[in-house]
Parts: sequence; structure tokens; C-alpha cells
Amino acid sequence: MLTTLLAFLGACLLIAASPGPSTMLIIRESLRSRRAGFLTVLGNESGVFIWGVVAALGLTALLAASQVAYDVMRIVGAVVLVVFGVRTLLEARRGRHGAADENGGQETQATRSGWSSYRSGLLLNLANPKAAIFALSFLPQFVPAGALHLPAMIALAAVWAVFEVGYYALYVWFVDRLRNIVSRVNVRRRLEQVSGGVLLLLGARMALEG
Repeated sequence: MLTTLLAFLGACLLIAASPGPSTMLIIRESLRSRRAGFLTVLGNESGVFIWGVVAALGLTALLAASQVAYDVMRIVGAVVLVVFGVRTLLEARRGRHGAADENGGQETQATRSGWSSYRSGLLLNLANPKAAIFALSFLPQFVPAGALHLPAMIALAAVWAVFEVGYYALYVWFVDRLRNIVSRVNVRRRLEQVSGGVLLLLGARMALEG
């Protein structure tokens, strides 16, 4: 069991270390505030756990078997990415930022964006059909022999989500440590332009791939 768990955590590390849409969204939200970044992480990992449970129930097999369902989700995911990318570029252009002050308080925009940040992370993950198919193919490989399949996969999904919360929290911490640099208007604007552009490209790639 311990060997299986260590192998599973190693695989989780490799997955988390692969840059993707979630990574860019977390960085984008972390540029706004540490709180927004962490709530985005929690939203994203809620999506990871949900897909793990859905995979445990066998429902993602239907998605894998239906090309129409997969294509619909793929287009929805692409639209979500493009919307996030366009919004990021527009906000970078307008110079609208919500950041924490020195006393830990939040500006009005940042306070309002708490639920928005969580929802963005959750929506981006749930709109990604690859996340669903990956959960279906990834989790069963680490179910110990003789274990009950459903509870074991749900437990693995929970471990996966908690592990990634810790991993992506490092991104949030790193951006926060660079606060003196990224708080400069020009630097932050450039970073948001880059993250917005990457989200747009990822959305276009998702829309065009078969």
C-alpha cells in the first residue's frame, strides 16, 4: 500500500508539473492577490476531485465512448479559455487590478472576486474533457489489488486534489514573494498580457484539435 501511494504521489507530481490552462489561470489570479490565487487553486482541485468521483462511478466512460459528447465539451472548454484570455487582456489594457493592501485588507474588486476566483478554477477544470478522460485512465492504475474499486478511486481522487492544492499553493506563494516586482504597473500588465495570450492560444488549440 505504501509503495502504491508513493508511486501515485510521484505520478501526481509529474502531472502537476506539466504546464496547462489551470497553471496559467492560477498565475493570472495570483497576480491580483494571494487570496484570489489560492481560491482559484481550491476551485481547480474541487474540479479534480469531482472528475475523480465521476470516473469512479464510471460516468466518464460514456464521455470517452461518445465522440459527440467529447466534441461538445471540447468546444465549451475552448470557449471558456478564450473568454478568460480575452478578459485578462482587456483588464491588462485598462490597468484594472484588485490587490491586497499592507494590512491584509482587500480592495472592493478583490473582495468581490473571491467567489469568482474559485468559480473560475472550478469551471476551467470541469470544462476540460481531457481532465475527465485522464481521471478515468489514471486513477484505476493505482487501485491496490483486492481493494473495493469505488471507495479506493474516490480516496485516490481526494489525495490527488489535496496534493495539488499544496503544489499549486507554491505558485501563489512565489508570486506573492515577488510582490514588490509584480506590483509595478508595467510589469504586472506585461505578465497579464502573457498569461492572457497563452490562455487564448490554449483555447484555440483545444478548439482546433480533433
